[in-house]
Amino acid sequence: MRIAVIGSGYVGLVAGACFAELGHQVISVDNDESKIARLQAGEVPIHEEHLPQLLAKHHGKGLEFNGKLMEAVRACQVIFIAVGTPSTEQGTADLSHVEAVARTVALAIDEYKVIVEKSTVPVFTSEWIRKVMLLNGVPAEQFDVVSNPEFLREGSAVRDFLYPDRIVIGADTERSASLLREIYQPLTSGSYYSRGTIPSLIEAPPSPQLLVTSTKSAELIKHASNAFLATKISFINAVANICEAAGADVGEVCRGIGMDARIGSKFLNPGIGYGGSCFPKDLKAFASVAKELGYDFRLLDEVMGINERQRQLFLRKVRSALWTLKDKRIAVLGLAFKGGTDDVRESPGIDLVKSLLKEGCAIRAFDPAAMQRAQEVLPNAGITYCESAYEAASQADALLILTDWQEFATLNLSRLRNLLTYPIILDGRNLYDPTTMASEGFIYYSVGRPNLQYPSIRTNADLAVTENALMSIKSRSSHAVASS
Repeated sequence: MRIAVIGSGYVGLVAGACFAELGHQVISVDNDESKIARLQAGEVPIHEEHLPQLLAKHHGKGLEFNGKLMEAVRACQVIFIAVGTPSTEQGTADLSHVEAVARTVALAIDEYKVIVEKSTVPVFTSEWIRKVMLLNGVPAEQFDVVSNPEFLREGSAVRDFLYPDRIVIGADTERSASLLREIYQPLTSGSYYSRGTIPSLIEAPPSPQLLVTSTKSAELIKHASNAFLATKISFINAVANICEAAGADVGEVCRGIGMDARIGSKFLNPGIGYGGSCFPKDLKAFASVAKELGYDFRLLDEVMGINERQRQLFLRKVRSALWTLKDKRIAVLGLAFKGGTDDVRESPGIDLVKSLLKEGCAIRAFDPAAMQRAQEVLPNAGITYCESAYEAASQADALLILTDWQEFATLNLSRLRNLLTYPIILDGRNLYDPTTMASEGFIYYSVGRPNLQYPSIRTNADLAVTENALMSIKSRSSHAVASS
């Protein structure tokens, strides 16, 4: 089938590459000429596992990139809208890009087309797209509007697309539903799994369930799914704070909760809160829609409040560990909002770095993928970007783990301890076992677990390291006073 995907951001680019992988002819359209030029030249603008492999395989064959929207619409049977829907200052979804695409699509239609919402949009968006089409002179029988929400996690988006839990099609006519079923047939029949380029993480993966609903239900499924997952994260962060106050271990509590089949263990990961391009804006949009419909969804307000307070609690923990923050050298591991991506939108790590800079800290930062994007949103002064975790830790007064990159969970602890001025680690992602960290001589803080504040000085060499650290801090403090 010939498919146009409008928008080449995270969702659009992954969707276009994966549709090509399923055997369709795909035109990826974007109004950013420089982005199209980079894609045509073989560049991959985002960090996403397996995406470079698919783009290299299908570019120039089943996948092409251009900026000519009207030509793409005329050439294709199905048009997926995957443009951005950022939050407005009021928290509602900004649908101006969706509307602009719909108007252009209306001008190009010359035969029956299916227009598919792939962007995350509030309920009633499909109705508005339909109104735009009709107001611009498109006969009702020449188009249908379908909602096909994505359930992609950044860092594993390609696998999530090709090995989904479910495929939701919100269609109000059988004609449009049938076309969408045909698009996803290689997945629902299981035929792709015998020939696919991207392997599954499990042997003999099951075919995904396909659910056909009304367009309104599909739109609500997406927002409700993200709201529920964010609620789960904020819930376990609230529980973690209670565990910390009581001296319990949230890891043990999570295991006990997760063993309940009604709850499950996914998203029970305490830390410094959620971020990214989806959860924050989707919760605001869902709460805004609820309010417009006359329902005060106060639960979502508290979920967002817990998430914000979680970052402040971690900053307070940094102050507790270091007493004063001015002139302290802080190693920061992780700037992306999560591991496996270079996306820094709504990143808890970015927010914490900004707060530390305001306190007068000098930051030594490292992230495997997100440093270039971080430089676009962080101040120029006060930050040194390092080439490794160990370079960041060198002569730092404390080390903060802010993103759950897998490589941060396998660091050489002995080497790290020798590099740090003080053996202080604040782990915002609970990547390490507190007992192990204590045995390695660290002052270790994590989330929802007892803090191990006083490691034993086990040898004369340990004592010498501690004395040297104190002399270094004293010298720096004296210099700062003299300078002032």
